[in-house]
Amino acid sequence: MFVYVNGKIVPTKEAVVSVFDHGFLYGDGVYETMKVYDGVVFMLGEHLQRLYRSASLIGLAVPSAADDLKIAIYETLMANSLRNAYVRVTVSRGPGAIGLDPDFCPVPTVVIITEDFKEYPAAYYENGISLIISETRRNLKEAINPQIKSLNFLNNILAKIEAKKKNTYEAVMLNSGGNLTEGTISNIAFYKNNTLCTPSIACGILDGITRGIVLDLARREGLKVKEGKFTKKDIYSAEEVFITNTTMEVMPVSKVDDRPYPVGKNAGLLRKLYRQEVKAYIANIKSDGPSLWGQSE
Repeated sequence: MFVYVNGKIVPTKEAVVSVFDHGFLYGDGVYETMKVYDGVVFMLGEHLQRLYRSASLIGLAVPSAADDLKIAIYETLMANSLRNAYVRVTVSRGPGAIGLDPDFCPVPTVVIITEDFKEYPAAYYENGISLIISETRRNLKEAINPQIKSLNFLNNILAKIEAKKKNTYEAVMLNSGGNLTEGTISNIAFYKNNTLCTPSIACGILDGITRGIVLDLARREGLKVKEGKFTKKDIYSAEEVFITNTTMEVMPVSKVDDRPYPVGKNAGLLRKLYRQEVKAYIANIKSDGPSLWGQSE
């Protein structure tokens, strides 16, 4: 396996970062994850736009232009001979003296990891997954802007630990006001009273790219969509629940805490429409001529 580190693609054993890197010492950095379908990185431009936004919000200058980063991602995929893959791009503050001052770190660290993507078990989509409403509250949006996709994931990890202790797949956090926000790695939606409901950005969530696509597809299909403030009582009384993220796409939920749900038709429909969207995107990219793999399709 090969990894991109600061402008070079090197074997895994040589892919090292300084112990003085502020990403390691303080979680000072940002990242994005992407999914690759048949050699095409889905929504690459949108993911990189969000990466640069996150970096800007913490005063971090990404040392590569977006087009150069795109090339680096595809070169790393090619080095690993991957056509269906998971991609993670990490930009940290970089190495520097111990201390919180960002000026200690003159050169950011950029790492690109690509791995073969293993599809989620079909049973997850057929039967749904379980989740809990965790006791761990989401970070205050006034303390840490949720639009920053930060390396500091301790809040999410604590909620994930709760989920594991209860033998559930995912945990959804409430904010300080008791409203639903998001999962540790996902956005959440539920269907109730003929309306597709999901927490609004104002609740303190990351504006998930998959979430946005799914909501657009729902509206296009004629479903009523409500982005707002919801409590756990709202989700307990829902008819159907699902979560979304880049890799799992649209995943049905069969249980929240002790409340069971059927695997509903809306999750199935939206996943089908999402896959169609992916296929159209891939076809459009490839229709421009030779692919970014340097091969004619």
